[in-house]
Amino acid sequence: MKAMRNEKYGLPNVLQLKEVDRPVPKNNEVLVKVNASSINSWDWDYLTGKPLVYRLFFGLFKPRHKILGADIAGQVISVGGEAKLYKPGDMVYGDLSAYHWGGFAEFVCADENLLSAKPANLTDEEAAAVPQAGVLALQGLRYNGDIKEGQKVLINGAGGGVGTFALQLAKLWGAEVTAVDCLEKLETLRNLGADHVIDYQKEDFTKTEKKYDLVLDVIAKKPLSRYENTLNHNGAFVVVGGSVTLLLKLAIKSIFSKSFSKKMGILMHKPNQQDLKVLRELLESEKLKPIVDQCFPLAKTRDAFTYYGKNLVKGKIVIAVR
Repeated sequence: MKAMRNEKYGLPNVLQLKEVDRPVPKNNEVLVKVNASSINSWDWDYLTGKPLVYRLFFGLFKPRHKILGADIAGQVISVGGEAKLYKPGDMVYGDLSAYHWGGFAEFVCADENLLSAKPANLTDEEAAAVPQAGVLALQGLRYNGDIKEGQKVLINGAGGGVGTFALQLAKLWGAEVTAVDCLEKLETLRNLGADHVIDYQKEDFTKTEKKYDLVLDVIAKKPLSRYENTLNHNGAFVVVGGSVTLLLKLAIKSIFSKSFSKKMGILMHKPNQQDLKVLRELLESEKLKPIVDQCFPLAKTRDAFTYYGKNLVKGKIVIAVR
């Protein structure tokens, strides 16, 4: 089978399209013919090996996983001896970041418990844009309990994969949403229902007098004290992604202060079947939709990462494998 491999850390030019052996499913696994995958920020971090501290988890000197791509959408080809949830021919989607990645390949083996039935109304390319970003958005908004109608929510980095899902979900649950991103993405955010938009290059939301019940930050980089000043009395600040320095400060403070950890915390992503089912129901009822900026064939994965690195992506970049 063909697979896009990264044998070493670096920029997109280290990726190589190679012929490799097709994997064989273990007892609890299913073999999936991958029709599409997508790029998430973790793929970029894993590719570049930066910040360097991430190599403690990815592999000190070379990547532990040689085929990236956590999100997959495709068809079950065969099942392991103890796998019971799916049969050959079933269409599935899921996030393999908690397993061994491998979506940038024609076939991948996956723990059946990390997969769910693919939304029937989506193409494989659309479905591949959902799992990791959609679940992160869902879990981030529920971090401090379910959002209540009328609450004020701010999403920083709203134009990316997680942000576009979080914006739609927050509006679906009746929140008043302020979306923050670059000028080029603001029109997309308005079209998705944002009540207010902020061009971060012109306005710093942490320096205004406005207060929010929830701040969901995909690219957190500012001092913690400034985030605290944006919150209402019972408000919460949830970090989906951000600078290593800020993440470490949050982690340390959370250990020593329970009250602080309830108000400000790091979302520990947990891929799971139940959240995929929730998203599937919303997608099939057309209450939620994936935003796909561009779709690249597997052979052009280098180009896809190069575009991703420009930080201008609206929603997700999809890799069409089939």
